[in-house]
Amino acid sequence: MQALVHQIWYGKHWLKWLLWPLSGLFWLISGVRRALFALGIKSVFYAPVPVIVVGNITAGGSGKTPTVLYLIELLRTAGYRPGVISRGYGVHIEAPIRVAPSHTSAQVGDEPAMIFARCSVPMVVGPNRVAAAKTLLACGDVDVIICDDGLQHYALGRNIEIAVIDGERRLGNGLLIPAGPLREGSWRLETVDFRLCNGGQAGIQEIAMSLNPARLLPVQSGNDAVPPKAGETVVAMAGIGNPGRFFATLIEQGFRLAKTKAFDDHQPFTATDIDSLSTVQPLLMTEKDAIKCRGFAKQHWWYLAVDAKLGPDFDTQLLQKVAAAKAGKQGNTHGVR
Repeated sequence: MQALVHQIWYGKHWLKWLLWPLSGLFWLISGVRRALFALGIKSVFYAPVPVIVVGNITAGGSGKTPTVLYLIELLRTAGYRPGVISRGYGVHIEAPIRVAPSHTSAQVGDEPAMIFARCSVPMVVGPNRVAAAKTLLACGDVDVIICDDGLQHYALGRNIEIAVIDGERRLGNGLLIPAGPLREGSWRLETVDFRLCNGGQAGIQEIAMSLNPARLLPVQSGNDAVPPKAGETVVAMAGIGNPGRFFATLIEQGFRLAKTKAFDDHQPFTATDIDSLSTVQPLLMTEKDAIKCRGFAKQHWWYLAVDAKLGPDFDTQLLQKVAAAKAGKQGNTHGVR
């Protein structure tokens, strides 16, 4: 199904014209919703600390999670105490959950579980980002909130908006969901504070971002085996928004891919799903996939950790905006408006 959707959104599939009327309905509903917030008919919650929203205007992966990880380390280095809120996509959550080491990806979502495992950052997941933000403020020592996704969640007031763009796929066919990948029109990019272009060629007023491979790590806890090296033949799998990007990265690193398997983004895995891919050859996967496979991992399974790379100009501008937002919060009354 995901393959067909990608053909419609990023190719020239004729089905987009059948879906176009539904895109018109989506445009109307989303436009009315934005207007209700803009006119003050629907309330907006303003937190007492700066709020940074990392999102995109396209459905699917674009590099938001590596961006969140980058921001956590940047803010910590600058002396801030960041916390993260997330929807927990792909799992059923009724009320905000404070993520703990005991939580699995099936309980809080693969991306939140990955962020927490990497950074041990105060983190709350829940379907309502306002409730998640309030829970995070109530139970953690946090002075900056990072919202993982949520560019269109207007009930949460924000001080800084970062839109991440897939530099290879860009905006696809330029149509709104479901005929195209857009959650909002391309005009929305003109309103954000930063536009990060993940891969490809950065456009005007976009900041180039790359995902740099860090190292291969064992999926199986306590595994001290030697990871495969460049030149070896491996099997690769990926359950992310753009699996082809991961496979291309492995080839760039010098690996020979005997077989590749693309799963749907956020797809849950079982041991049977993965066992059938490779019994002998090293199996390489993304860090987000690995977090879902730890409970049944084999010794020859490895994941490639990647780190977002952004220039010092972005760091300086982002920290300046955070400092200005923090100063603007002092002495003000915050809450629902």
